[in-house]
Amino acid sequence: MNNKLALYCRSGFEKECAAEITAKAAEKEIFGFARVKEDSGYVLFECYQLEDADRLAKEIPFRELIFARQMIVVGELLKDLPPEDRVTPIVGMLQGVVTNGGELRVEVADTNESKELTKFCRKLTVPLRAAMREQRVLGKKENALRPVVHVFFIAPNCCYVGYSYSNNNSPFYMGIPRLKFPSDAPSRSTLKLEEAFHVFIPADEWDERLASGMHAVDLGACPGGWTYQLVQRSMMVDAIDNGPMAPSLMMTGQVTHHREDGFKYKPTRSNIYWLVCDMVEVPAKVSALMGDWLVNGWCREAIFNLKLPMKKRYEEVSQILEHMKSRLAEKDINVEIFAKQLYHDREEVTVHVRRFWPVVPGRRDERY
Repeated sequence: MNNKLALYCRSGFEKECAAEITAKAAEKEIFGFARVKEDSGYVLFECYQLEDADRLAKEIPFRELIFARQMIVVGELLKDLPPEDRVTPIVGMLQGVVTNGGELRVEVADTNESKELTKFCRKLTVPLRAAMREQRVLGKKENALRPVVHVFFIAPNCCYVGYSYSNNNSPFYMGIPRLKFPSDAPSRSTLKLEEAFHVFIPADEWDERLASGMHAVDLGACPGGWTYQLVQRSMMVDAIDNGPMAPSLMMTGQVTHHREDGFKYKPTRSNIYWLVCDMVEVPAKVSALMGDWLVNGWCREAIFNLKLPMKKRYEEVSQILEHMKSRLAEKDINVEIFAKQLYHDREEVTVHVRRFWPVVPGRRDERY
């Protein structure tokens, strides 16, 4: 009975993930209850009506979920899988549920306890894939347009099985982009911005929206982890921070360092495309500053982090984003705003805002 959604999340943020899916489901007039186990790295949302989990997987835009890394439709927990043959009951559970799936992912939650399961999952993937293809649960070849089949192990003999829709899920295994820390980057925070580019900007738009020669501003840049990502993409960067920047970045000739407070800096050029900001400050203050930049038309796109409070984190982030949307709407500024707690985030979420200028027929926007 596939009446549940399983949502992967950061360990310790199960309550936030549960509050979010419950609220999103209620907006669709779909009701159920969330099962939460602290520090498990996932949440189960059980719907009262049988078809409702599938509806949610189709109708809740995955990119609008802040705390979920992945969203899959699952049935009852498969328990006591026989060690000598785990494949048969798993495939049997999926027959009649998925036909000609496009891809198989055998996954675990992102917790320390589950890490030892990952080798086991890799070994099981090959025989599982072969059996699923034989029973037509999977197609003969991978197909990015077909549903993804998920087998989610919580212990060696216990798993949930189900599917996600390829046009409304995370394309990454376990919902986590696999990135390698560049040895010449000034700080590990560089991975936050690199992951944000992967999550928020479609790969086929990188040449246009992360283009060589663009002008960017990094507020609170020291020592340069985020500036590094912009420099790697051959952008010209104004780095704003009273602290020192990494000499390796300054030697590129692409970085101008302004020893100023990021909250007081005012840009002097009119063709800044990117604004990025990873300052340790209360979320409302950071979002107000980002709003100022967008209202004044000082940038086209922005990525920034909001440091989360200890309690009511989902409510706090939701209120801040709604306030920003309302403020920009009052000024007739057309934007799209998405937020995600990324793998490389900790007690924070990353927000992406893209501003759209009115199109004037026959006139090209030369600012960028």
